[in-house]
Amino acid sequence: MNEAQRLKEWIDESGNIVFFGGAGVSTESGIPDFRSTDGLYNQQYDFPPEVILSHTFYEKNPEEFFRFYRNKMLYPNAKPNAAHLALAELEREGKLKAVITQNIDGLHQAAGSKRVLELHGSVLRNYCEDCRRFYGIEAITGGSGVPRCECGGRIKPDVVLYEEGLCEQTIEESVSAIMGAELLIVGGTSLNVYPAAGFVNYFRGKHLVLINKSKTPFDSRADLVIREPIGEVLGQIRGRIK
Repeated sequence: MNEAQRLKEWIDESGNIVFFGGAGVSTESGIPDFRSTDGLYNQQYDFPPEVILSHTFYEKNPEEFFRFYRNKMLYPNAKPNAAHLALAELEREGKLKAVITQNIDGLHQAAGSKRVLELHGSVLRNYCEDCRRFYGIEAITGGSGVPRCECGGRIKPDVVLYEEGLCEQTIEESVSAIMGAELLIVGGTSLNVYPAAGFVNYFRGKHLVLINKSKTPFDSRADLVIREPIGEVLGQIRGRIK
């Protein structure tokens, strides 16, 4: 039995599946993982992405922050790939109970997933720092410079910047989902970024599956490790779930 067949068998047997994913889930939709392409960014920017995407930089250099943010973090035309679609199908079948994602692109919801726990927020949500009015992504993509509300306040993307804490409620829901899972599928993440990577430690179910093209610190603890693009792997199970 090959790896994909074993994964399908475990999916067939499981009634409580949770998926935990990272940037690798969206790269097949044309959204790059900025950690692997710093060299490209350094040709245009005087600071590495981790600095520009920090709360301190956002406060001190908002013009440069939004220049980078518009150029490198927004992909409004990206479409869900086979991984997103397969997970949405598993949820419709009643097997997948939650998608926990480190991504901010909204592609899981675009594919049809309903219970999506966004650890780092979403580029699709923005709000005025003064009056708290909500804005869609068009408030950012439709202009230049620092986006402003009608009240004059600055519009901030509802994403978690470096130095900012994760939403406590989202953390609690994610941990609870993982603790209750029978099968935990982790995909497209190096599992090097904390606190999110530590969520895997809460898993007490039957099977831990890691799908990632490179090694992770949790490989030795997994019941199945698949080193293939996640879209290719999950795409094989679409339409064939019992």
